[in-house]
Amino acid sequence: MIKESLIDLIEKKRAHIGVIGLGYVGLPLAVEFARKGFRATGFEVDGRKVERIKSGDSYIGDVPSSALKEAVTAQRLDATTDFKLLRDCDCIIICVPTPLRKTKEPDISYILAATEEIKKSLRRGQLIVLESTTYPGTTDEVLLPAFEETGLKLDQDFLLAFSPERVDPGNPKYQTHNIPKVVGGVSPASTEAAAALYGQIVNEVHPVSSARVAEAAKLLENTFRAVNIGMANEMARLCYALGIDTWEVIRAAATKPFGFMPFYPGPGIGGHCIPLDPHYLSWKARQHGFESRFISLAEEVNSRMPEHVVQLVIDGLNDDRKALKGARILLLGVAYKKDVDDVRESPALSIIDRLRAKGADVRYHDPHVEEVRFDDAHTQAGGDPLRSVALTPEELAAADCVVIVTDHSKVDYEMVVEHARLIVDTRNALNGDLRQTAKARIIRL
Repeated sequence: MIKESLIDLIEKKRAHIGVIGLGYVGLPLAVEFARKGFRATGFEVDGRKVERIKSGDSYIGDVPSSALKEAVTAQRLDATTDFKLLRDCDCIIICVPTPLRKTKEPDISYILAATEEIKKSLRRGQLIVLESTTYPGTTDEVLLPAFEETGLKLDQDFLLAFSPERVDPGNPKYQTHNIPKVVGGVSPASTEAAAALYGQIVNEVHPVSSARVAEAAKLLENTFRAVNIGMANEMARLCYALGIDTWEVIRAAATKPFGFMPFYPGPGIGGHCIPLDPHYLSWKARQHGFESRFISLAEEVNSRMPEHVVQLVIDGLNDDRKALKGARILLLGVAYKKDVDDVRESPALSIIDRLRAKGADVRYHDPHVEEVRFDDAHTQAGGDPLRSVALTPEELAAADCVVIVTDHSKVDYEMVVEHARLIVDTRNALNGDLRQTAKARIIRL
């Protein structure tokens, strides 16, 4: 009965949607529900984000302020710090961060905090969906018992499911509506209701047999990428040692029409998923006496790439009879990926830290990131913040080495190759024509 009532509310767009956590996942989701005619309320602990949403001012690159303002003005979207209002919501979606502890173990404290807030207001007739990436078993081992402590029962009183977030910040092709959604409920009724909910805003929903399957699928997606990027990074280091162009090798291998999928090396891996998600899977594996050796090896290879980048800088300076200590190094890009402003887990931070620790004078330019701050507890050379400098011919000419860490589209690479003396290109940002006309000496990853 509860399933039928919820699906009826959803199909008639009368269901009130609550989204806990208004970051890169939650805000686009809330806006999409509002755009499709639902009333959506975002719940945040950060009052500044709430005020910006209320004024129609987006702080997420993939959500235009115009779309946000339209939803707010039409009174289909609101934001609040008052979690008591969760009681008014028919469907509640949890989109909070799931970082790692310093021990590389899962930190689900934000999920637990959201669960406690829901528990205080849980009523009959609600559907709760967890989207935050976590280890298999979280939804039915942690959330379900907590909610049933209220005396309410699954299927009789409420429904519970997991649907992994899938976002690719800065990707204009794939956004919320055209990314297939995996849905796994703690019960068949929960799966059906959650599938009906997401079916209102995405083109394709893929139901699976359980929440555990959905949780494991998310971890497999990003562990697959981490392991293959690790292979590409290891190949890059081997090619450098052999004096072979890594990128030419990958292009040649990619001509095979079967049995090969190209992955590309880089200065390390960053963002809120790939550096973290494999640890959730390997941690859960250890709980069952299974050692995930591929995952551990990939993490080891990927985490050493910033060190390799610094070695490339040292080698390049050495060829010019210069020492790294006292050298002026200009990094191009500190965000973890192209054309975004997110520096979470960015390899640039580790590169800066290593260069500083060796006595280099480090500066950076990033059109999307005005300032970067460093956690003293995680740095070797102190936590002084840096601000982005203007990219000018004078700045390039003054640098002993320019390091392309993030290949932002807004960077004038023609000016870079015209005025820089030494360039370490970790992203293959300088194509054939630029390399041929460059006055700089270029070292590629």
